[in-house]
Amino acid sequence: MKLAAFDVGTNTVLMVAVEVGADHRPRVFVELGRITRLGRGVDRTGALDPETSANTLAAIEEFAQCARDLGVRPFYAVATSALRDARDGAAFISTVRERVGVELRVISGEEEAALSHLAVMRGLAIDPRAKLLIVDVGGGSTELIRAEPGRPLDLVSLQLGSVRLSERIVRSDPPTTDEVTKLRQTIDEALAAAAWDFCPDAVVGIAGTVTTICAVSEALDADRLGTTHGHTVSLSDVKRVRKLFGSMPLVERLKLRGLAEGRADVIFAGTMILERVLERFGAAAVTVGDQGVRWGLIWKAVDEA
Repeated sequence: MKLAAFDVGTNTVLMVAVEVGADHRPRVFVELGRITRLGRGVDRTGALDPETSANTLAAIEEFAQCARDLGVRPFYAVATSALRDARDGAAFISTVRERVGVELRVISGEEEAALSHLAVMRGLAIDPRAKLLIVDVGGGSTELIRAEPGRPLDLVSLQLGSVRLSERIVRSDPPTTDEVTKLRQTIDEALAAAAWDFCPDAVVGIAGTVTTICAVSEALDADRLGTTHGHTVSLSDVKRVRKLFGSMPLVERLKLRGLAEGRADVIFAGTMILERVLERFGAAAVTVGDQGVRWGLIWKAVDEA
């Protein structure tokens, strides 16, 4: 069985194409990703930006053609925060269907979290007896997943994301002390509202913000950016990297090893989200997971085959 999974997010388009053998283990043909910033301006205007919409459409079209050239079908494709929130999201989905032949399905924050949990449990060596917190810091929202033995998953989707908070709060380059304080207060208030009294044994962070923090912390070269899966980043290193991002203007931040250009302007807010989550739940470190929603889709399809 060959199949591909697409994750169209607020900041990135991701696709993985695999072949599943008799052992039910996916073998990767290709993994592709591109920062297209589909959610730019959505928090402020409620509508998609024409330029970023065109860039996102082009990425989906290119990735789909790559999968077709490899003989891969079917496609499983989902969209998250940006298309949940934009009033013209349905029109964009219709354009993707007509132009590319890919049926995008907008999923809830709860389904997004459940797919992420499935990807983490299959993709990392997690003790199934552990009390686990999964943190997915996206561009438009942050999903928190609480997994404990003997109880259903507890899921919450917070309207906190690296793009959303940057657009709402950060006006200066680098951020001012007042902006940093406002970011911290906004995140802390949202976490307090979730009212989780939870002390996890382990924390896993997924998606581009967390992998970027790891890459910068370890000063990884471009050809090693895909090697962060399974690494551990301490809270002290998260704080160190956050202070580094906040100490320099964008033009200097762009020179940092491990930081992709398309994330440089929003990475400070994303790092602050991760830092405050770790502080809130008393976690000393986070394990990096580079297999999120798209891999959840793959594993779900394998289980249902």
